[in-house]
Amino acid sequence: MKKRTYQICQNCVMDTSDVKITFNNDGVCDHCITFKNHTLPNWPKGMFAEKKLLSLVKMIKESGKGKPYDSILGISGGVDSSYLAYIAKKKLGLRPLIFHVDAGWNTEIAVNNIEKLIDGMDLDLYTKVINWDEIKDLQLSYLKSGVSHIDVPQDHAFFATMYQYALDNDIKYILTGGNLSTECVRNPLEWMYYQSDLTQLKDIHNKFGSKPLDSYPTTSILWHKVYLKYFKKIKLIRLLDFIDYDKKKASNFLEKNFDWETYPQKHFESRFTKFYEGFWLIKRFGYDTRRVQFSSLILTNQMSRELALKKLQDQPLTENEIKIELDFVSRKLGITVKDLHEFMELPIKTYMDYKNEAWIYNIGSTILKILGQEIGGKR
Repeated sequence: MKKRTYQICQNCVMDTSDVKITFNNDGVCDHCITFKNHTLPNWPKGMFAEKKLLSLVKMIKESGKGKPYDSILGISGGVDSSYLAYIAKKKLGLRPLIFHVDAGWNTEIAVNNIEKLIDGMDLDLYTKVINWDEIKDLQLSYLKSGVSHIDVPQDHAFFATMYQYALDNDIKYILTGGNLSTECVRNPLEWMYYQSDLTQLKDIHNKFGSKPLDSYPTTSILWHKVYLKYFKKIKLIRLLDFIDYDKKKASNFLEKNFDWETYPQKHFESRFTKFYEGFWLIKRFGYDTRRVQFSSLILTNQMSRELALKKLQDQPLTENEIKIELDFVSRKLGITVKDLHEFMELPIKTYMDYKNEAWIYNIGSTILKILGQEIGGKR
């Protein structure tokens, strides 16, 4: 196959490392065009957003009457979920149970940030610890598989655990820090495949794993998107989409009021994700998730394209930081740095090389767009 000529968007910083990216005659990419023609017109703003937010808050509060909590709020210690906790408790008067899933990779900063928020707002925290031997075996399976989306074991466990807890405790609303302000451009599917594809997770583990996943929490697209949503009435809510959310202002507020500590890059509250997005994806596949993150901020007027281009000239991690992360990850997984480098040299695979349910996601996405319920960017 002929190698594609390199091109970068003239409006954001997405480029041909996204293999399916297209450009118009002005050199503007389809991510930007989708944002302008689809996301913006369907993104609630102003009085409409305020009215929608008040309606959601009313429903959440009513669902929680007579219960200890009216919602679950998933928190990682990052800025989005941390600021969401403040908005939910202090601004909207909700009674969320702060829910954290410990997959074994928390940074000290993340742990401290969560504790400061809990103490500072008198919130209750529930932490679910994932069986380390099982998730370690699953993460090694993904490394051996050759695919790019090796962070799936963490993400899958996070959502599966929250949904199961909501079901077991009759909680109808799960609050998430996901938002259009910082995530209107999505990671291309070839970079990060759907984390809830249980068919693929099982196939990869069956081929490369060595331990049974007896207690590892699982979910599936049909279970949480259809059964839980429409039959059990459990909904995932992105409250930050209905307020004027600015990432930098949110970070400054948290730092000032809770002694909260920021991270050098989005998602670096997990040591594995830091290794994965800061080194592995870039070195092995040429995928720099900062392009997605910066492009989102450019489109929502939170960063200039010039600053984004300048930041992209430097790697996320220094050579010394890379060495530290390689040593840490290999020791944590019970392998050697040499093993990691050998995984790096494996033939490159994609989600299409293993059993998957991509067709279900495609159908679901099409239906949601027709119904006007899917306003995020393309994948």
